[in-house]
Amino acid sequence: MVRVSLPGLCHQQMIMMMAVPTKVTPLGNCGRCNDVVGHGRFSSDYRKGKMNHAMATPIGNAAAKITRLPFLPLASSAVAKPRNSSRANFYKEVLESARDKFTMAISFQSKDKDISLAKALHYVAAEDEAYLAYNREIDAFALQNERSDTSPPHDAQGFEAVENMPMDGKNMNEWLLEIDAIAKEVEAELVSRDIGCHLAEVLEAVNKVLFESRGFKRSHVVVDSKCLYLHSVLSSGSASAILLSVIYIEVCRRLNLTIVGSRVGDEFLIWPPTGNPEELFKVTSGRSLFGIVNGKCVDDPRSKASDINSSSLLGLEIATNRDIIGIALANLIRFYWKRASKTNYGLMLTSPLRSAHKSEEKFSKDNCSVMPLLRPQELRLAIMASERLLILQPHSWALRRDYGMMLYYNSEYEAAVQELSICMAFAPEEESEVLEPFVEKLHLMRLEKTWKSSLGQKGRLTVT
Repeated sequence: MVRVSLPGLCHQQMIMMMAVPTKVTPLGNCGRCNDVVGHGRFSSDYRKGKMNHAMATPIGNAAAKITRLPFLPLASSAVAKPRNSSRANFYKEVLESARDKFTMAISFQSKDKDISLAKALHYVAAEDEAYLAYNREIDAFALQNERSDTSPPHDAQGFEAVENMPMDGKNMNEWLLEIDAIAKEVEAELVSRDIGCHLAEVLEAVNKVLFESRGFKRSHVVVDSKCLYLHSVLSSGSASAILLSVIYIEVCRRLNLTIVGSRVGDEFLIWPPTGNPEELFKVTSGRSLFGIVNGKCVDDPRSKASDINSSSLLGLEIATNRDIIGIALANLIRFYWKRASKTNYGLMLTSPLRSAHKSEEKFSKDNCSVMPLLRPQELRLAIMASERLLILQPHSWALRRDYGMMLYYNSEYEAAVQELSICMAFAPEEESEVLEPFVEKLHLMRLEKTWKSSLGQKGRLTVT
């Protein structure tokens, strides 16, 4: 699916820390794209705690940790406020709860067929929404502290669980009911046609409801994050290929119709499994069953999907539910990294590694420590998506390398050294040789940062 060693951590010990080949393309060679400016202040403490827990604790143990979130207090008219508002602290709790429940939702102790794509992806959205809400709360209280004429933000009534957190006007349970409602609309369409349950007729009814009645459309070039979150797709109708496929799969599942899928190039193709794949490509009324399900991409000669036929279909690897969630997370990482690096055209996650490895190019500590200007909020969202993807694919050295590089760009040197050192224990020898000089310099930067912080604000030792 997604080696200088740590002090006191030998090669064998690092191998013991990790125990499924990657199905998601690593993001090390990611480019960039255009979008809006963001900012973020969320502490790295949350990241450290959650990733350490994911590395050290079996996923199944999270099932014992069901968090019931407390109600928020109503707004206070007091002028003096603590550094963080009650809502800001509350959203930090939501962050942890959403991550825990996502971990339980994709637990390897569960059978893949029992994983709910919709629930897992809603927990992804809830965590990111809580992070953005946290930042807004901090901004609001910073503004209040700076301007005496600003009214304090009003604390709204809280909610008992992350499932009840509103996202685009509805909570998670209500968005799941929205998928149920789409399935009922398909049933009504079948009844209105007075037809039976022939496979082609059912799929035509699904298509009519999704693409005509509901107006869903595929965004081939994703320029808005709304296309990457399930609740936003259900609200706006614009979707990435993978999330449109998720909705199709979830609706058909409610109709007792199994749909499988596989990634082909930039597309994610879906089809009903059948013992006779030729019938999927039999053209009736100008369209094949395969074309009915996947739309125009199968007729586009520029798309690899147009090369699929009954023979090549059998050679495609069927994506598991965990694979599908992994693809959605990889899309988030790629999108947010591109947004974070907008002002640095062509910047790749692995750019510093290649510079460090060139023997003819002097790679000094100063070169390593000169950071490009990145957008902190988008970078943090990419890091959070990477953490979730590593829960799914903990043994992918390439994903761990990309994660470690994002931590480096976020100036979290200690965590970056740890992740990249673990990566080196599992990476191919040639990749480990590329990582080694960079990790050595990064380790020195970590020590220097620790030393400087110990000096205090004056930046020098005081001898008494």
